[in-house]
Amino acid sequence: MAAVPPGIRMLVSFDRDQWYRALTFILTFLLYTSFHLSRKPISIVKSELHKNCSPVSEIATLASSSGSPQPPPQPPIHADMDCSWKPFDKKNYRQLLGAMDYSFLCAYAVGMYLSGIIGERLPIRLYLTVGMLSSGLFTCLFGLGYVYNIHNMGFYVFVQVANGLVQTTGWPSVVTCISNWFGKGRRGLVMGLWNSHTSVGNILGSLIAGYWVSSNWGMSFIVPGIIIAVMGVVCFFFLIEHPNDLKSMYAQNTSPGKRVPTKSWNEVNDGHTEVYHQYKDNQTQSYDTELLLPSDSLCVPAQTVVVVKRESEPSAISFMGALRIPGVIEFSLCLLFAKLVSYTFLFWLPLYITKTAHLDAKKAGDLSTLFDVGGIVGGILAGVISDRLGKRATTCAVMLLLAAPTLYGFSMISEFGFGPTIGMLLVCGGLVNGPYSLITTAVSADLGTHKSLKGNARALSTVTAIIDGTGSIGAALGPLLAGLLSAGGWDQVFYMLMTADFLALLCLLRLVTKELTSSKSPPTSAVELKEH
Repeated sequence: MAAVPPGIRMLVSFDRDQWYRALTFILTFLLYTSFHLSRKPISIVKSELHKNCSPVSEIATLASSSGSPQPPPQPPIHADMDCSWKPFDKKNYRQLLGAMDYSFLCAYAVGMYLSGIIGERLPIRLYLTVGMLSSGLFTCLFGLGYVYNIHNMGFYVFVQVANGLVQTTGWPSVVTCISNWFGKGRRGLVMGLWNSHTSVGNILGSLIAGYWVSSNWGMSFIVPGIIIAVMGVVCFFFLIEHPNDLKSMYAQNTSPGKRVPTKSWNEVNDGHTEVYHQYKDNQTQSYDTELLLPSDSLCVPAQTVVVVKRESEPSAISFMGALRIPGVIEFSLCLLFAKLVSYTFLFWLPLYITKTAHLDAKKAGDLSTLFDVGGIVGGILAGVISDRLGKRATTCAVMLLLAAPTLYGFSMISEFGFGPTIGMLLVCGGLVNGPYSLITTAVSADLGTHKSLKGNARALSTVTAIIDGTGSIGAALGPLLAGLLSAGGWDQVFYMLMTADFLALLCLLRLVTKELTSSKSPPTSAVELKEH
């Protein structure tokens, strides 16, 4: 008989719970990847909404100066596309593009505070499905502006605001699911890998939008919109919110007369309960036999089982109570400035590459994905290093300190060819997105389970909402300021980014000093996953 292949042996070694846990990890990863995939096209299409019209004007000037009779030119299908797409053909096009970014991000920041409250009162699977279908609709609507030749600025602003609101359904939902399944015991490496969905979505969104941007930029929105809508359907059919949902399903499928294995429950609630000892049959016997036979008629091995009796449900922490947790204010402000830098790159990097390197929209979009590749590596390294050292604030501070001169170097070296530009994009992505990723995952979990809370797990959502909501304000301000400052030159944009980076560093100085003067060893307590 042939030996069983090692791959098959590995597959059958996993139990049912491990398979469902892997399914939840992969599914939530793909779901939030589609969210970022649908956000990216606007940054790719910007260079197409306002193009360099000098070649067209030069041809017209040469034709008129030659004096030779020329036949009247035939108007194209979209005459506006010969130069720029109205209303972005004016000199204040940067301010208009920045206003679109601000509309989306401001709605996202406001909606983030409300989304957690609403999501706690609705089934996560249905809440997330509705949000993804709605986001797909509004993303496609933006692309239909090209199909139906819409040049009304109000239409595009409305679509951006609506899309920003419905996109807030994503992060609280996927974080809740991943926390329900994995809970404690997850280290920085796992969190960094899972949180890379942000960069993966940005990369895929850039590639998809870049494929269509030069020929039909409407498809740059329609295709991602269809993808996130399809993933919403997948979410409806396959997302399991909590392991207990499966237990109830199997309990319903177990009918009298079937043989049911009985096994002990091994979860304990951190000592805030009374503990009782019982004996339970560890053999497999029929349902009827368990009910009918007296307990003394069976001679079975006894196994000690710990049964936990829960106390009353703890009350939710107040907003001011969450602010009193040491570190919440500092990390919230730090994330505000860190997200300002990250989202400025997210929305303006392709246009910057187009203008400085004189590349078309597709090549600029492809090149900008390197920033997100560096972000994946930076997020994983930040998680692993902070776990090893046990110093979250110090890890963030060091990366922020290195990011500032790197941003200045990128503004200077991007004019010296592809090689240096590629290298600096990777380094900038790692140093900028590393602290951002760490704060939105491990740091949020650490603060949400702070010892001052005395095991109140309901504080997690409140703390996370404060940190993420404050960071989203920075995400809204960054692209808006970039649109205003870029009119006076791109150097001013980079000075703004470096200033924000230093302010983020200053916000952490007190925590860094406390960590460095502390003699405690790296924490061994587990942390949970929390956001974007």
